[in-house]
Amino acid sequence: MDRRWVGSGGYDVVPAVRAGRQVLRVRRHGWLVADCLSVAQVARYVDLAELCEVVVLPTAGCYKAAGLPA
Repeated sequence: MDRRWVGSGGYDVVPAVRAGRQVLRVRRHGWLVADCLSVAQVARYVDLAELCEVVVLPTAGCYKAAGLPA
């Protein structure tokens, strides 16, 4: 999974490519709000202090491969 940050109010920030340039895509409740070229632009829409990175934890399947009980 790619990097993803979520904030209060249903905001979601993900890296994306638009017209060959990397942008930070800001969405709210799944709807596109803006494609930002800098973190300063993201801060216009989202309180940066409230953003939390989403971390995907390993599933039980990888423990079985290691020989441990699920």
